[in-house]
Amino acid sequence: MAEVELPTILPVFPLPNVVLFPDAMLPLHIFEPRYRQMIRDTQDKTPPLIGMALLRGNWQEHYEGQPEIFPICCAGELVRVAPLADGRFNLLMRGVREYRIKEEIQEPGKLYRQFAVEWREPDRQPMAVALRQELNQLLDRYLQKNETVQKFLSDPTVGDEFFVNFFAFHLDLLPLEKQSLLDAASLPERATLLRDMLDFKLTEGRWTDGGGPSSKPRLH
Repeated sequence: MAEVELPTILPVFPLPNVVLFPDAMLPLHIFEPRYRQMIRDTQDKTPPLIGMALLRGNWQEHYEGQPEIFPICCAGELVRVAPLADGRFNLLMRGVREYRIKEEIQEPGKLYRQFAVEWREPDRQPMAVALRQELNQLLDRYLQKNETVQKFLSDPTVGDEFFVNFFAFHLDLLPLEKQSLLDAASLPERATLLRDMLDFKLTEGRWTDGGGPSSKPRLH
């Protein structure tokens, strides 16, 4: 993707409960007519990118129109498009890069929303080894020493960016908590915020090492 020129205008798919992160894999089922049109218009482009966005405020009252969305978002590349007989689609999308909304673009004939965007530059800041170790320990406690997760945590080939974005996307956090992680301007800032969230949830007594939680935390 680094060798491909990224578009300055993106079709945007706003949802109330999904915050995409780079390299995360997101399956979607598309059934609304405006988003069917969006997939048809996008699937043959190079690259085939759709901007995901989190709805904000009192979006329910304006869902059919132009509800407010958070300005920091992540675009996804269509890696698999499965059209269904009735016009719907099943998709698999891979998170590519964060972007900032600049302004909405109106285009006749388009049922879906499009925005002029500004792409964030890839973050090259390293994450401190001690911070990665702290996250490992907190995640191990938070997910109650899940064997599969423990193997992932101990794998030295998993890079810091993938590691942080994987858990930011997959942990059973509130959408607004995930949005605050996406808003973070650098990888160390995102990792620190994730650490603080996990530490708070453990400290407030919702999850414990001994007795187990009332509602078990999980990965999506």
